[in-house]
Amino acid sequence: MTMYHIEKNTVQETLIIPLYGRKVCSEHFPDLFKDPEAESICSMLDYDFEEKGKKMESAAGLFGALEVAQRQYDLAWEVKDYLKKNPEAAVVNLGCGLDDTIRKCDNGKCKGYNIDMPDVIAVRNELLPESDRERNIACNLNDEDWMNAIDAKDGAVFFAAGVFYYFRTEDMKVLLHKMAMRFPKAVIVFDSCNRRGAKMMTKTWLKEAGIADVGAFFTLEDKDELKTWSDNFASVSAKSYMRGYRDIYKDVSFFHKLMIKFCDSYVKMQIIKITFR
Repeated sequence: MTMYHIEKNTVQETLIIPLYGRKVCSEHFPDLFKDPEAESICSMLDYDFEEKGKKMESAAGLFGALEVAQRQYDLAWEVKDYLKKNPEAAVVNLGCGLDDTIRKCDNGKCKGYNIDMPDVIAVRNELLPESDRERNIACNLNDEDWMNAIDAKDGAVFFAAGVFYYFRTEDMKVLLHKMAMRFPKAVIVFDSCNRRGAKMMTKTWLKEAGIADVGAFFTLEDKDELKTWSDNFASVSAKSYMRGYRDIYKDVSFFHKLMIKFCDSYVKMQIIKITFR
């Protein structure tokens, strides 16, 4: 089997952090999360996981893995829910990295689109090449040309995992308003946190990942802030990131229970859902 080499301290390395987190979570919490795809992709990488493995074996590291896996579960739940009424809809992964949520939600009829920067898509094409109903699109999300590639005649559900933190608030307003204008009746779901959470993110895993030229920009204190962004938003709702879609509280350690409470009350980790008019 050909191994794909991942260079240290490059954008390629940042792609494997959530991927490896899902693998670790699958190994440590198999009754909650089973992700053989993450394990398979990691096995295709020429990369020394030893250092990241040691960090993720700590209680805090395992909680980070739980966060990553739970986020994918939450967003996949929303995608599957939308597809129940719109089985041939477009499913669009914004800032996809090496995420395979579309494949986990595939009903055999929907159309999948994975969108990310050209250097990211180059890696993805090697490890997760396009299937018959799935396209990998190289484009900056702020460049609305990608919208022209989406066949949304049967509906569309968009999702973004850990992506919008790096958008400036003004850019987020423009993007979401344009999407609401272009894709009526569509839905977008994404994760968010408040300013405290963004500061912690910058000081912890962004620093660890060696990402020095970007900070976490977009934060959300209250979902109702979004309601004023566009007249084309039909509804805005929010659920707890760790407990809103299925409550794993009873299945984790005392330390992780404390961390879940911390995420809910102190940094407001939420999954936001916007339905367009």
